[in-house]
Amino acid sequence: MAPAQSFLADDFRETPYWWEVWQPHDSGTRDVSRETHTAIVGAGYAGLCCALELARHGETVTVLEAGLLGAGASTLSGGQVTGGVNVGKSMTGRAALDPARVEARLTEAAAGYRFLESLIKREDIDCDYRRSGRLAPAWTRAHLEKWQARIERLNALTDSDVQVLSREALREELATDAYVGGVLINGAGQLHPAKYYAGLLSAAQAAGVRLCSQTPVTDITREGAHYRLTTPQGRLNAARVIIATNGYTGALSPALRRGIVPVTSHQIATQILPEALQHALIPGKRSVADTGRVTTYYRYSPDGKRFLFGGRARFYPLNRRQSAGMLHQQMVARFPQLRDVSVSFSWGGRVAVTLDALPHIGRTASECYYALGCNGSGITTMSWLGHRLARHLIEGEPLENSAFGTPLPGHPLYHGRPWFMPVLGSYYQWRDRLDRRQEERTRRP
Repeated sequence: MAPAQSFLADDFRETPYWWEVWQPHDSGTRDVSRETHTAIVGAGYAGLCCALELARHGETVTVLEAGLLGAGASTLSGGQVTGGVNVGKSMTGRAALDPARVEARLTEAAAGYRFLESLIKREDIDCDYRRSGRLAPAWTRAHLEKWQARIERLNALTDSDVQVLSREALREELATDAYVGGVLINGAGQLHPAKYYAGLLSAAQAAGVRLCSQTPVTDITREGAHYRLTTPQGRLNAARVIIATNGYTGALSPALRRGIVPVTSHQIATQILPEALQHALIPGKRSVADTGRVTTYYRYSPDGKRFLFGGRARFYPLNRRQSAGMLHQQMVARFPQLRDVSVSFSWGGRVAVTLDALPHIGRTASECYYALGCNGSGITTMSWLGHRLARHLIEGEPLENSAFGTPLPGHPLYHGRPWFMPVLGSYYQWRDRLDRRQEERTRRP
C-alpha cells in the first residue's frame, strides 16, 4: 500500500491499462498508390466495421489512419456496452417528444447491441465480453424518478430488462452509501476494448481490407465521379469516401467538425487490489455509470484485480497526473475503502458529442459519407454505425431509412473549437454538487 498522501503507485504509467495486453503498432502499409473503390478515413470501430462489411461484399476498401492503428479512442474506452438506453436521453425539443422518432431510435440502438454480440461471436473475437449487467446509481431522487419514467418504454423497445433498485437493494450491488437508489440494466455488458479492436483489425485484414497507418489525409477533392485523397505518402483515387473520424474530426472536414464537440474522457486503473477488495466493491462484477450531469463510470478489470474509474475530470487541458488525482478523489468519495489504494495507469480519449445528442450517418455537400457521434457510447454505437452505413450502401437503401440517417446539426456560433466547454462543464459540475447538497439536506432528520 502507498502512503495516504500519495495517490500514484511506484509503477505509475501515463498509458492505458488496456495496452498491457494489446497496444497500437505500425501494422499497416503506407503505400496509397493503388486505386480503391471505397476509401475510409479513420480506423476506429466505425471505420473497421464499415470496411469489413464492404470487403466481405467484394469491394476493394482502403482505410487511412492518421496515426498508429488503434491509437485513438477505440482502445481507450471504459469497455462498457449497452443496448441503447442512453441514446437521445439528454435531447430536448420536438425531436425528443415525437413518440415515433423516439421509438425508432431506441429500436435501432437495440439492434446495434445485438449486432455487437453477433459480431464478436461470428468473428470469434476474444475480448473478455460478458453480459454482466450495468448499474445506473442515482445521486438524487429526482435522477431516479427520471429513470423510472423511462423504464416502461426502454423495456418494451430495447430488450434492456431494466429494473429499479431501492437504496437497500443497490447497497447489495455496490459497497457504497453514496447513492439514493438506482436501476439495473440486465441487457448490458462489458469487454476489453483493445482486444475487441485487435479482433476487428484482424478480421478486416483477413477480408482483404488495405489498412494504411500513419497516413493522414490532408485533402479530399471531387473529380467527376471519383475522389482524390491527398496524403504525405501520395494520392489515392476512390469512387467513394467515408469519414469515420468521430471525436478526432478536424480541419479535413470543416462542415462535419462544426457538428462535433470533442470531449476528453479521463480514466484511471488502480494498483492490484487487496484480495478482499477484489470482490467487495461490486460483488456482481457489473459495470457502473452514475446519473450525474457529468457522469462517472467504473468497473473491475477483466481479471477482477484492479478497479477502473473514469469520467470528465475537467473541461480544460490536464496532464495525466492531474487527471489521475482528480479521478482518485472522486473514486474515494464513492468508495472510502480505496483511500489508500494507488493509481497505476492514467489515460484519456476523445468522446464525440453531437449538438442533438444523437449518432448520425449521412452525406456531406461533396457527397462524402460519414458515420459520427458516439455521445459516450462508442463501442456499440460506432460499431453499429459503420456496419449500418455499409449495409445501406450495399443494398442501395436510402440513409433516411435509418433512425440515425438525419443531417448532422450545427450552430452558427460553433465552428469546431469547443471554447464553451470549460464554462459549460464547470456549470454542470456545480449543478451536480448543488443537487447533491440539496439531497443530503432532505435526508437529514
